[in-house]
Amino acid sequence: MAKQSGSIESAGLRRRGFLTASALAVPALAAGGSAFAAAPQAAQASGVVRVGAQVAAEDGWRALAGRRVGILTNPTGVLPELTHVVDAVVGSGEVDLVAAFGPEHGFRGTAQAGGSEGDYTDPRTGTPVYDVYGAAADRVAEMYRQAAVELVVFDIADVGARFYTYIWAMYTAMHAAALTGTAFLVLDRPNPLGGTAAGPQLDPAYASGVGRKPIVSRHGMTVGELAGLFNAEFLPEEAGRGVDELRVIKAQGWQRDQLFASTGLPWVPPSPNVPTLSTAQVYAGTCLFEGTLFSEGRGTTRPFETIGAPGLDWRWAERLNEAGLPGVRFRETYFVPAFGKHEGAECGGVELQVTAPQDFDPLHTAVAMMTTARELYPRTWGWRPDHFIDLLTGSDRLRLLIDAGAAPAEIVASWDADAEAFRARREPYLLYR
Repeated sequence: MAKQSGSIESAGLRRRGFLTASALAVPALAAGGSAFAAAPQAAQASGVVRVGAQVAAEDGWRALAGRRVGILTNPTGVLPELTHVVDAVVGSGEVDLVAAFGPEHGFRGTAQAGGSEGDYTDPRTGTPVYDVYGAAADRVAEMYRQAAVELVVFDIADVGARFYTYIWAMYTAMHAAALTGTAFLVLDRPNPLGGTAAGPQLDPAYASGVGRKPIVSRHGMTVGELAGLFNAEFLPEEAGRGVDELRVIKAQGWQRDQLFASTGLPWVPPSPNVPTLSTAQVYAGTCLFEGTLFSEGRGTTRPFETIGAPGLDWRWAERLNEAGLPGVRFRETYFVPAFGKHEGAECGGVELQVTAPQDFDPLHTAVAMMTTARELYPRTWGWRPDHFIDLLTGSDRLRLLIDAGAAPAEIVASWDADAEAFRARREPYLLYR
């Protein structure tokens, strides 16, 4: 594999080239865009992970200088001292920031699920903010042209689940960059769930806003790694080409098996209903309850950790604890959602307490919760009539297996081949070991 070293500003890339920056060491993508080599990860004396934005800031934002820059970000785009990346680059005086782009929930994060903040001018920095949530690539491309953007920067913390929409906001932004010849730079951050890939792979027939392309539900990749995969595997099929100049500034000091709690980084809620790290730990599994008639805890103080419905009782927690699922215990709980499903109604259910994050499997746990609920409460259990569960899981397989009475182990085993194939497919794009 050919390698090229040099400064991040001067390194030239061919179409679909993927450049990964480790401090200022820059290996380039091999011909054809199918694989790349990452520079050795720098050891950190402090043991604290440095995110891509911090690496770029410590280099005086040189990776962004000399171009008209637009940043796709939200409240998670912060430096370790909690300064937002947009505020930092504007304050530096070294970057010509001409636009910010807001995903679902908005640039400043005020909107609930399925909402955004619209177009406006950021009052703090005077930066024009464009709403890209739900916009197709051609519309986003028009935004780039309107702002005369030359480099789009992506800096958003993901939670590691295919149905979390930020990775698809990045995909659309990259598609628009391919259409306009705009350069694209990812300021990378750790995957809070680590590097494990598991779960069902999306069937393209079920593509939607909560899953655009065939990756597994728990992909175990950083956004920077996903950018490489998207650019080489998916964009050429959909856009006819990848991004001409794609770069990633790596997070320094992170390893694939490292969970977020050990990174030393501050947790910033990536959306209103993922307020804490414990929420993110369960979200990759319990978000599937959005596809059921049960409340997934929206409108409570513990969304996705609190699951239930009217008429449920102590038996669900009791049965789940008897199952001995690894890394988790269940507390019998009662709640009244302030909004969302069963708003204003008294619900019974369970609260998940993750006791050993390294052993906890959110998908297996959610499947066990569903099969047990179906057995205990057949008159209450059910799927949303629109079969949203199929979009969340990427096919009708989970729904049909649960309806047929399959055991959790059988259901989980049904997607082992998916995960194995995906692990092989993602291998050329992994930046961390």
